[in-house]
Amino acid sequence: MDKNEKEALTVKDESSVDEVYPTPQDWNALRKVSDQIPVVVWFIITCELCERFTFYGVSGPFQNYIQFPVPTEVDGQPGAIGAGQQVATSLSLFFQFFCYTTPIMGAIVADKYLGRYKTILIFSLVYVVGLAVLTLTAIPPAISAKLSLPGLLVAMIIIGLGTGGIKPNVSPMSADQYTKTRAFIRTLSSGERVIVDPDITIQSIIHYYYLAINIGSLSVIITTYVEKYHSFWLAYLIPLIVFLFAIAILVIGRNKYVKKEPQGSVIFDFIHVLWIALVNQKNLENAKPSNMTEEQLKRRKVTWGDEFVEQSRIGLRAIKVFTFFPFYWVCYSQIYNNLISQAATMDVGSIPNDVMYNFDTVTLIILTPLANNVLYPTLRRCDVRFGYMARFFLGFMFISAAMFYSAYVQHVIYDASPNLVSVWVQTPSYILVGTSEVLLSITALTYAYQMAPDALESTLTAVYLVTIGLGNLLGFAVVPISKDPYLVIMYSSLGIVAFIVGCLMYWSFGHFDSESEEDEKWKRGEEIITE
Repeated sequence: MDKNEKEALTVKDESSVDEVYPTPQDWNALRKVSDQIPVVVWFIITCELCERFTFYGVSGPFQNYIQFPVPTEVDGQPGAIGAGQQVATSLSLFFQFFCYTTPIMGAIVADKYLGRYKTILIFSLVYVVGLAVLTLTAIPPAISAKLSLPGLLVAMIIIGLGTGGIKPNVSPMSADQYTKTRAFIRTLSSGERVIVDPDITIQSIIHYYYLAINIGSLSVIITTYVEKYHSFWLAYLIPLIVFLFAIAILVIGRNKYVKKEPQGSVIFDFIHVLWIALVNQKNLENAKPSNMTEEQLKRRKVTWGDEFVEQSRIGLRAIKVFTFFPFYWVCYSQIYNNLISQAATMDVGSIPNDVMYNFDTVTLIILTPLANNVLYPTLRRCDVRFGYMARFFLGFMFISAAMFYSAYVQHVIYDASPNLVSVWVQTPSYILVGTSEVLLSITALTYAYQMAPDALESTLTAVYLVTIGLGNLLGFAVVPISKDPYLVIMYSSLGIVAFIVGCLMYWSFGHFDSESEEDEKWKRGEEIITE
């Protein structure tokens, strides 16, 4: 990357007094680049890194912790509860489901009552309580007293509530720190004129946010080795200490953050708008105050304007797209349960069987900056629109390929003698899953933020996160065949479902890519009108 390209990727922000705004001709002719990311964003991203370090650090060992009993040999398979694979898979799915449905609660608390910062801080303290319960019930006396399973269940509930208050608010709060809403023209030192685009800046922030998530998730390498060579209680204590550090960063930066105030009734206005449209010919035009009589305005207690209805239309479009996502996540969830169990039947050597899925994380850490700093700028420079729907579609295709490959690996395991197939044969599954995540998951966070009506960014982000929970709920449907000799059928079926659903989604909503471009133009026009 040359000097001009690097400069274009992080154009410095200056006073709006000197800004020149692009004309329609400029939008067609000039390159679009990211602005400089505010320093305070890195505070929040660091907090998220620590939170994800904690979440993955404690959940990574769950499959072994639940499935296997305490080993009788020094170098035996790590375990504690000894409940078997199906129970372990079911509880892991429940935990993931619960953690990704509670964000709706966290979003409502933030958007309506407390604001994002206070919500994150309060639920972080709840999180700490759950971590403490998990750690204390994993010590040897608790395991001997059969307290580990009830302690785990209590901890799962409390941690799920804690992460539910944090997760839908961190990425929107990160994006909130960039306060420019209107694109402007900047002349680089090379003489090139470029458009500094807030939308692209938000995309960059979300990419770095997601990169932090995946760097944090590498904690599972630490905790799985600690679990194997020391104990589960120490594997859970380490994430607890790191999470306390995240809270400290959050408190230290409290006077530096941009804190959007809660907007009270906005979330209920959004629901009200959708309800009026639903019962009136399913047409959002009927929810516009300009199309209502005085009597209707009074009876319906309308507090919004026509512009809010247009914003709601865009938000509803995102919700429609997200309805397909649970089928993606039911495939994705396999890396945290059944693929861990698959690895336990392979030749792992000195590697813990539950460390392999970190190849998904490594793939993300490599591909995320490449996508943000090389692929997407190159496509924009070549005037190739690689829209949200196209990225989502390819995400489904890659996760489908991962499931088919996992079925192939399982077939090889069945044909070989026990524990003779090298665990490294699993690696392509994780690389394919990681590639799909770059295309779908990161894009979905950006899509949720940019398509949300004003003051509902956390809520729409939570709607997206709920699809992850629903995917884990769907995962219960495959639990009966999550055992020998049905595993080849299970993985193959998931691959077929992901392929079909991805095609249906793109067939239904592929045209949204061109409409999203019009939405961005509409939003820019609204900014010009309202200033």
